[in-house]
Formats: sequence, C-alpha cells, structure tokens
Amino acid sequence: MKISIITATFNSEFNILTAISSLKHQEYSDVEWIIIDGASMDNTVETIKTQYSGNLKIISEKDNGIYDALNKGVKLSSGDIIGFLHSDDLFVSKDIISKIETIFQKENVDGVYGDLQYVHKNDTSKVIRYWKSQNFKSSLLNKGWMPAHPTLFLRKKVYKKHGLFNLDYKIAADYDMMLRIFSDKSLKFHYLPQVITKMRVGGASNSSLKNIKLKSIEDFRTLKANGIKKPLKVLAYKNFSKLTQFVKK
Repeated sequence: MKISIITATFNSEFNILTAISSLKHQEYSDVEWIIIDGASMDNTVETIKTQYSGNLKIISEKDNGIYDALNKGVKLSSGDIIGFLHSDDLFVSKDIISKIETIFQKENVDGVYGDLQYVHKNDTSKVIRYWKSQNFKSSLLNKGWMPAHPTLFLRKKVYKKHGLFNLDYKIAADYDMMLRIFSDKSLKFHYLPQVITKMRVGGASNSSLKNIKLKSIEDFRTLKANGIKKPLKVLAYKNFSKLTQFVKK
C-alpha cells in the first residue's frame, strides 16, 4: 500500500531537517512525501530537494493557512493511506510507518492512531507532555476525547467520503474533521499503543493566550455543529484531560 505523508512548510529551512531525517530513514519504502510550501523566502524547498531523494512532490505558493495547505496535500496525494508530519516534528522510530501499514493490511481498518509526545524544542529526548490515547468507543466523543491528530493515518477514501478540513476554523479544523470521522459508525479504527510522533512544543493552538481562547471558542462551535450534546460540558472534559498529559510519561 502506498502511504502519502503531507507536510506544510513556510520558511522551514532549518527546522525541516529533523523531519527529513525521520522520513528518509523509514524502513517502509512505498511512501510519497508531499510538501505544500507557503512560498517560503528562505531555502526550504532547495533544502528538501537536496536532502531527500525519495518519492517527492512539492508545491510552493501562497496559501490561506495550514489547513488550506493540508487540503492541497490531500488532493495531490496518490497514496492509499494519508498521514501528516509537521515540519519540525519527527516519527519516533524507523519502523513506525511499516507497523502502521501492517495494521491497515491485517485489521482491514479505515484509520490507525497512537500516542504523541510533546518534546523540548532543542532536545527531542526531553518529554514535556505525553498524549496517551486509548481504544475508540463512540461514547468517548461525549467526554471530549480525540486522538492526537499528528498520529492519525486514514485511508484516502475517508477523505473522499467526509471531505477536507473546514477553513472556517483557524485552529480547530482538525478537531472538526475528527468529530466528523469518528462519528461515522461505518468506519473502523485501530489504536496502536505506542508513540508514533514527537512534536516540538509551541504549536499554533497553545502558543498564546489569544490562541488558547480562540481554540476553545472554535472547539465549542464544532461540537455544536457536529451535534455533540452538552457541548460546554464536553469542552470542559476536553480541556481538563490535557492536564493529565503532563504527568502521564
């Protein structure tokens, strides 16, 4: 099965190097890497072309934010399975994509997800926060649960059925997408109980008080839009659950 990995970049000349190394050392070979670059003004595109020799597709043009870029990547992808790797993140091990592909084959599932580690910007061995997931049950959606989006791999047909990221959301489009997908009872998901991705701290949703507030507002909007009952209560559960991620190491 071909796996498409989508990465959005913008002036990522230096922080893309870890992602490049992480991907080019994967044991699984049938991978296409799709770079959606927001018209970088540094050497991002040249660095990727020089350092990565695998199956590579690159678009470099102005976009309307990260979700617009990810939508372009999904449209451009030719893989059976689609996953994401942020420009300064990395896969935890060289066999992780192989493990994920094996699960898709053996379990005949529509999606695979796992755990996420938030790590120090300059030392990826230093874990700041551990997002441990669990086996999916539909009742979890009413408790504010979702898997860590960077660990979620989906068959391309799921996007064909449920559409792309909703650009009305600036920060919560991934949560909106997952609510749509995990509410679909015809889809089957598998939890891989191990870390899939390491994410450097400092993402858009938690980089400032302003963004934290916007994230909560957008989360509430998408909970209502997706028909989740008692959205304020669910939002409280969702935000509280993040606190435990700082102690679950």
